[in-house]
Formats: sequence, C-alpha cells, structure tokens
Amino acid sequence: MKKSAALFLFILLNFTNAFAQTELSIPYGNNKDAGNYKQINGIKMYYEIYGSGKPLVLLHGNGGSIKGQSRRIEYFKKQFQVIAIDSRGHGKSIDTSNKQLTYTQMADDVSTLLDSLKIKDAYIWGQSDGGILGLLLAIHHPDKTAKVATFGANLFPGKKAIYTEIDQMVLDTLKATKDPHTKNLYTLLAHQPNITDKELQKIKCPVLIMSGDRDAIRLEHSIEIFDNIPNSNFFVMPGATHFGAYEKPELFNLVLMSFFNDPFNKTSSVELFTGKK
Repeated sequence: MKKSAALFLFILLNFTNAFAQTELSIPYGNNKDAGNYKQINGIKMYYEIYGSGKPLVLLHGNGGSIKGQSRRIEYFKKQFQVIAIDSRGHGKSIDTSNKQLTYTQMADDVSTLLDSLKIKDAYIWGQSDGGILGLLLAIHHPDKTAKVATFGANLFPGKKAIYTEIDQMVLDTLKATKDPHTKNLYTLLAHQPNITDKELQKIKCPVLIMSGDRDAIRLEHSIEIFDNIPNSNFFVMPGATHFGAYEKPELFNLVLMSFFNDPFNKTSSVELFTGKK
C-alpha cells in the first residue's frame, strides 16, 4: 500500500479513538450496563443509551464507532437522553451479509431503530459520514428529526466536494487495500453520497452546518449545503480540521448546545436593517 494511502487509513480510522477513553471511568462503546442489540433490517445493530430528557442521537464518521463519541456522551448525557449508535458495518453492530454499504440504507437503519424505541422528533448530531446520515434522515424520515447538526458532511464524492489531495488518498487506499472491510468503507467514500440541492430544499427542520476552516470538505461545498436548506445556520470553526469537534471540544459543545436549546433564528442582516421579512 502506498505510504500516503496507509497514512490516510490510519488517520481516518483511528483519530477519534485517541480522544475516546482517556480518564473516563465508563467504557463507552463497550458498556454492558448501557448497551443493547436490536435486529434491524437484517443486521444486529448495537447502541447505548445514557441520561434522560430530549432524545439526542449521535452518529459517528466512516470507520468510527460509539467509542469515538465518549467525551460527547459524557457531556451531553447531563441534559439529554443520548442514543449513541454503531452504524451498519461499524463498531459492534453485526452485519454478516458483506453487502456494499450505502448511506441510504444506514439512514434507514437509524430510522428503524428509533421506531423500535418509539422515538420521534429527536435531535441528531453527525460527524462526517454521520452528518450525511443526518441529512438523509431529515430528507427521507422527517418525523425523526426535530433538529439536525452536521460537521464535515458532503453531498457527493469527488474533487468538487473534497480537497483534491484527500480525494486522491481515498482512491489510492481503495486501489491498494486487500482487506474486504476496508474496501467496503472506502468504496462508500469514493462513490457516495448522491444528495441533490433539490432534496436539501425539502428539509423542514432546523439544521446547523458545521465545518472546520481547514476541513477535508471544501468550504464552498459546505456553503452550498447551507444555502439550499431553508432553515439552516452555518458555523465555521477557526483553526480546525475535519476533526474540529474533537480538537476544540469546549467551543464545539457551546455551539451545539446553543443550537439545540435556543429558539431557531435565521433573521438576516438585510431584514434587520430594512425591517422587512
């Protein structure tokens, strides 16, 4: 495997785990007291539930798991009922089909799990691939989404959405790997999602689009997502990469908590100065 491809594989699959369990007493992602399996759309989906209050669903990125959400669970469980999920083909969720992953199927899995838990109108947070799932839930399962927040999500693959060097690393890794699971994950990155602006325009719930100012996703692509969702806010984290939620957790938590708890506001400066709405 080429050195650049191997490095990208290491970063993508292991970065968030470096922040996971340090100095935490609860083994998030492998907690027998909070973890459960449910038979969902032909797989055994693993999830953990913490706290009480408004449901908040946490969706990890490509190659991630609940473990990478540890500090987020620790913070948000004080105010919300946190439902952390291992997506199909990830973490402790069991999928023996070996079929190619699709974002649409993964979003349907989340919706079916929420149905089984009798949960509607949840808050959704998604990192990277998890953000894509959040957008798809808002498009195809609007009854599940009260508010959706994403960090580093994209509408389609390729160099128009992702910086050229990173897109090339995805393609190099896909070409070089001989591991079936890795091939499945990187095929997902290389060929999906395929969300249109028209689909975004159907989203009714408030959405917070978040990005690092040095993200893997081009800033103009994140702006495109923001511009096409009628009820959306946009936050760019200064000095942050694709993993800004982990690099600056205090800032991230402050912004996300404000979005979930405060009344949604999209008053523009034009409306403010002219008095016209």
